[in-house]
Amino acid sequence: MGDNPKDETQGEQEALKGLRVKIDAIDADILSLITQRAQCAQEVAHVKMRAGAEKPPVFYRPEREAQVLANVMARNTGPMANEDMARLFREIMSACLALEQPVNVAFLGPEGTFTQQAALKHFGAWAKTTPLPAIDEVFREVEAGAVHYGVVPVENSTEGVVNHTLDTFLTSRIFICGEVELRIHHHLMMGANTRKDSITRIYSHQQSLAQCRKWLDAYMPQAERIAVSSNAEAARRVNSEWNSAAIAGQMAADLYDLEIINKKIEDNPDNSTRFLIVGSVPVGRSGDDKTSIIVSMRNEPGALFKLLKPFNVHDVDMTRLETRPSPSGNWSYVFFIDFVGHQDDQKVQRALEDIRNIAAELKILGSYPKAVL
Repeated sequence: MGDNPKDETQGEQEALKGLRVKIDAIDADILSLITQRAQCAQEVAHVKMRAGAEKPPVFYRPEREAQVLANVMARNTGPMANEDMARLFREIMSACLALEQPVNVAFLGPEGTFTQQAALKHFGAWAKTTPLPAIDEVFREVEAGAVHYGVVPVENSTEGVVNHTLDTFLTSRIFICGEVELRIHHHLMMGANTRKDSITRIYSHQQSLAQCRKWLDAYMPQAERIAVSSNAEAARRVNSEWNSAAIAGQMAADLYDLEIINKKIEDNPDNSTRFLIVGSVPVGRSGDDKTSIIVSMRNEPGALFKLLKPFNVHDVDMTRLETRPSPSGNWSYVFFIDFVGHQDDQKVQRALEDIRNIAAELKILGSYPKAVL
C-alpha cells in the first residue's frame, strides 16, 4: 500500500478520518491540561514569592520532581516505555518551572560534552546551561550563588572515578542534590572537507580513546590518536581539518555539523557515566534516596573494619567506597562512601552517629533522590 491517499480504500479512509478526529480531540485535551498545569506553576511561584520575604524562595525541589517522575513511571500502562513517558513529563516540568524561575546550571564544558547532555537530561531543555572549563570552577560558581546548580562527572563504568571531582568535595561547602546516569555512546565523525580514506589522526578525550581502544585497534590501527581536553574540543578541531576525525557524542556532532561515519564504537556496550548535581541547599526526602559522605579515619589497625561495621549493624546498604589521599598527607586517607537512604532516616542517623564516635572527621555531602531516568 503506497502513501498516496488514492491507494486507500474507502473503508480505510473512513477509519483513518475517524482516528484523526479522535487524535485532534485528544490533542485539544492535552493542550488544555498542560495550560492548566502551567497556570498552577505560576500560582506556586506567587505563593513562594509572598512567603519568601525573609529569604529567597526555592523554586526547584529535586525530591518533589523525583517523586513526580517516579509516579509517572509507576502509573504508565503503555504502549510507551516508562522512561519515554517520564522524559515527556520531564520536559513539561522543565517548561513549567521556567515560568516560576528559569534554572541556571553550570556544567563542565565546553558545549557539546556528555556533561551538558546530562544537565539537559536532568533539568530539561528549558534550563539555562553555562559551560565552565574546570570542575572546581563549577563548584565556585554554585558557592558564589552565580548559578543555582552545577553538574560534574563522578565515575565511569569502564574507567572508574573522576578523582578531581572527589578531591574538590574535600574543601567545598556545597551539597550533592541529585545524580544522573547517562549511557555513553561514542561515534566517529568527520567534517565536510574530509574523506574517510584520508583520515590519519583521531582526536578525543583520553578516556574516550581508552573506551574505544579495541575498535580503533581493529579498524583504524594506523591513525594517530591525539588526546584533547574534551570530546567537544575534538569535534571543533576536525571541523576545519581535512585529514582528521573525532570521537564524540551526538550532541557534539550536531553542534559542529559533523558527519557520523561509525556509530557506537565504544568497546563496552554498557558504558555509562554517573554525574552529580551540586547545589547550595540540602534536599529533603523523596522516599528513594542515597547519601554521600566523606570520612577521615585515625591511622590505626582495624580502622576500615571499624568504619564498615556501623553499616552492617544498622542494615544500611553501602553502594560505593572510594579511597583518596588526605590533604594533610602523612600517608593518611579519606573515604568517600555512598549508601542507600536519607540522612533523616532513623537507621541512617544511628549509623552516622556510630561513625562520628570512631572517625577523626565526618562530612555529609548530601542526601538526594536516586536517578530516576
